[in-house]
Amino acid sequence: MLSSIINLFFPKVCYACHNLLNDNEKTICTDCRHNLPITNFHFNNDDTVTKVLYVRAKIENGTALLRYEKKGIVQQLIHGLKYKGYENIGLFLGNWLGGELKNIESYNSIDLVIPVPLHKKKFKKRGFNQVSKFGQQIAKDLKANYKEDVLLKVTNTKSQANKNRLARWNNSDELFTLVNSDAIKNKHILLVDDIITTGATLEACIAVLNQAKNVKISIATMAIA
Repeated sequence: MLSSIINLFFPKVCYACHNLLNDNEKTICTDCRHNLPITNFHFNNDDTVTKVLYVRAKIENGTALLRYEKKGIVQQLIHGLKYKGYENIGLFLGNWLGGELKNIESYNSIDLVIPVPLHKKKFKKRGFNQVSKFGQQIAKDLKANYKEDVLLKVTNTKSQANKNRLARWNNSDELFTLVNSDAIKNKHILLVDDIITTGATLEACIAVLNQAKNVKISIATMAIA
């Protein structure tokens, strides 16, 4: 009764199409979920993510849940997450991907989940890291620890906008810094982000994380462009 009254004044809508959700639907409607472009990389042993990172960044495993297309449902969801504060989208995608990864042996050795960090100025403006809830849920499903205080961003991304892939790689130590290498040594880390495009940001993070002793790194993102 109470939930019906709440829904009357504050109706739940799909974050993708903005139609009203049924009582058994959460975050996005059934139609939109069925139309999401799923990659199934982790089920098919697909090395697409590994190929994006080339030989510059060695990883153990790499996956992306969805394919990102301009003007598509995935763009709508990630835009809502990043710029409208719809953090439930990150939770929804993290719960989805985490539920799948926990059943895959190669991801069961993950010790630590770390999100690609935001620069403090961007964090202050946005109020949250759009990858946090995504990573937290995956960590929960994998029974791994979640840490946001190990990898920090020290250079605003805008200062890298006009640099090519190689230039961004060479300046990776200027983009990110490792606060406590002892916290991750001998660990298998899952680095999470929203979208992988050129892979330059992930490469930069991996380079810094590899400053710690004997680390293994895997990648999981919401989408791949």
